[in-house]
Amino acid sequence: MPEFTHFNKQGRAQMVDITEKKESHRLAVAKTSVLVNEHIYRQIHDQSIKKGDVLAVAQVAGIMAAKQTAALIPMCHPIPISGVDIAFDWVSEESDYRLVITVSVKTKGSTGVEMEALTAASACALTVYDMCKAVDKGMVIGPTYLVEKSGGKNGDFRRSDPIR
Repeated sequence: MPEFTHFNKQGRAQMVDITEKKESHRLAVAKTSVLVNEHIYRQIHDQSIKKGDVLAVAQVAGIMAAKQTAALIPMCHPIPISGVDIAFDWVSEESDYRLVITVSVKTKGSTGVEMEALTAASACALTVYDMCKAVDKGMVIGPTYLVEKSGGKNGDFRRSDPIR
C-alpha cells in the first residue's frame, strides 16, 4: 500500500509536496445534477426566472469556482487551469426534470484537476438552486462524482458504472 502523503512526521495534515512530480497534460470530468419540478424547468427553459438566465449565471459560477478551488479546499494546490468547459443537459423523469451538469477541467501541471472539476460542478448546481429557490425549495442536488481523469503518475480513471 502506498504511503499516504497528506500527513507529516507528526501525523498532522500537510499540503502534499509536488516539487518532484513531472508535468503532464491532465483532464478531469465531473458530473452532478439538480432535480427540479416542471414549473422550474419551464422557467429556466423560457429564461423567465426573475434573477436572470440561470444556466449562463451557473456556467460563470462554475468557471469561477474551478479557478478558486485552492481557496476553498484547504490542501488543494493553486493550479494554472488551461480550460474549463461546462455542459448542461435535461433528462425528463416522470413529472420532474433533471438538469445534468458536466464539467471538464484541463491543465498542464504537476497535480490533477479532479477537485477543480468537482468544485465547479457543485458551484453550478448550487447556483441553479439559489436562482430558483424562490419558485420551489424542494430541488435535489446530486449525486456529484468524478467521471474520469487522465494524466499523472497514478494513470487514468474512468467510472465504469453510470450513476443517476
